[in-house]
Amino acid sequence: MEALCAATMRALSGERELHYRARRIFHGQRPLPRWAPHLHPPLASTTDFTVFRGAADGIALRLSLSDAALHQRIIEAATAQGHLQEPAERMLFEVFEQLRVEALASHAFAPHAHALPGVRHNLTRCFEAWSLAFHAAGHTATARGLLVYCIVQMVRARLTGEPAVEPDEGLLEATRASLGPALGVPLAGLRRHVHDQAAYAPHARAIARHVAQMLANATEADGEGGAALRNAIDEDSEEEDDSAAVAFNLWIEPPDPKPASTEERAALAASGKSPLLEAPGERYRIFTTAYDREAAATSLARKAQLEQLRAELDARIEAARLNLAHIARNFQALLARPAVEGWQGALEEGRIDGAHLARLITSPTERRLFRSERIESRADTLITLLIDCSGSMREHAPHVAVLADVLARALEMAGVAVEVLGFTTGAWSGGRAARDWQRAGRPRHPGRLNEALHIVFKAAETPWRRARLGMAALLKGELFREGIDGEAVGWALARQGEWENSHSGGSLHPGDPGGQRRLLIVLSDGSPMDSATHQANHRHYLDHQLREVVARAERQGARVFGLGVGLDLSPYYSRCHVLDLAAGTEMGSFRELMEMLGRRARR
Repeated sequence: MEALCAATMRALSGERELHYRARRIFHGQRPLPRWAPHLHPPLASTTDFTVFRGAADGIALRLSLSDAALHQRIIEAATAQGHLQEPAERMLFEVFEQLRVEALASHAFAPHAHALPGVRHNLTRCFEAWSLAFHAAGHTATARGLLVYCIVQMVRARLTGEPAVEPDEGLLEATRASLGPALGVPLAGLRRHVHDQAAYAPHARAIARHVAQMLANATEADGEGGAALRNAIDEDSEEEDDSAAVAFNLWIEPPDPKPASTEERAALAASGKSPLLEAPGERYRIFTTAYDREAAATSLARKAQLEQLRAELDARIEAARLNLAHIARNFQALLARPAVEGWQGALEEGRIDGAHLARLITSPTERRLFRSERIESRADTLITLLIDCSGSMREHAPHVAVLADVLARALEMAGVAVEVLGFTTGAWSGGRAARDWQRAGRPRHPGRLNEALHIVFKAAETPWRRARLGMAALLKGELFREGIDGEAVGWALARQGEWENSHSGGSLHPGDPGGQRRLLIVLSDGSPMDSATHQANHRHYLDHQLREVVARAERQGARVFGLGVGLDLSPYYSRCHVLDLAAGTEMGSFRELMEMLGRRARR
């Protein structure tokens, strides 16, 4: 549903970077503001696809018919004059601008726009669904909720010519009668200047200011519904679907003039800059590498334990009922490239085959004297799955193990080289490296203080059948300690470089860059974390280094993806996706993964 709605938004607005992430709409890496509450229907509340299409169409109209720069200048000028500073006034002004662009697609102002009748229908259905849900949630039972509901209905009815949505007969009559005399002139101005954004704004601002003042003077005795409405401005930390009050509240965050600082409601990886690494001449340090090691997963557990874990993993995969052949075919279609696989001879057209020229003498009527290159699809690609084996990932380990094992098998069936790696630490709280630092007198800013452990669950050259026991080690909880992500990403990229050098003789289609052949997927549920390193340096020391490693790799043409387990990793990876494994590993998980890889050419 989200994929289809995002496609319609891109088609209608002409903005190629629109997509959904964690139920929020993004333009590239920037989350779009929540311009109006009806544009964000709760995903779990309805199965009416038209509602979501209407929300997508409304957002596309806002992007294409509203001048964002002019809108921001109007807000800044009003703020300088002391207007649009109250949350309610700002919220209403945003809603009125949204209703203006939606009205431009209505019959009242576009009677000949026969090409978009579905858009008008979708917009109407979306707004009606929100109106009925808001009423069902009990918000119209409060003086504040009824007042705002009434003015939104009045403005929309005046702009579009469509009747207001009244769930109960006579619900809006008294409120509408009290607002009419005071707002008649600006309401008429809205309709008169609906095509002129600058001329429309003063009338919208006047209505928003008047209603905001009425809200401020409204009685505090509104009951629970009114309390929920008043407190909804502070609900940014809550999930989208926690309650009806959150799902249908009117209070929305104002658009941020600085998109880079906009926070989304979806869980976002905490990140920051380290003053130690920003200082001139400073670089990332490692106190000691004496205890670092790279180990095969099979060497980290007894064979009997691995066999037991393998049986458990096989049972989980069987219970998941995944269509392995279907997944393999989809990856083959996604990753295959045309490659020259020798010559095809004895053809009646093509290039002359010198080996058969003698047939012109022996058999003058012979026409099969030509040959041509045989082109076949070949997935000459390496995909590396780098798994965060920090302590917080332990609860996700069963689902991650199923995902990694099925992915490795499917990619191998598709002819794709696949490597499954992991990273953790050899000990908690620094281990022997931290003890060496303490014995050295605790010098300042020692850099990374722990024993880095890099695990090879499956090497690129190892067939899945021989790596079965190693993959089962993902279920061993004792491996999950702390995580030093930046160094692990560099290690995985170095292994990819070695694979590229050993396969440099591969015959890809001309013009296909070698960097396209190597894809690194980092599967993680949080920021880099090593307690000893944080305490001795700075709490953002490791994630600062991770951002630098990823940025440097991307500048060099590497394809690095961040696959967050219930977390948005966009502070670190420009190509990322949020994966929900709460319900287990399903076919949808692989579809999402393929969709992320399919966007690999776009940041």
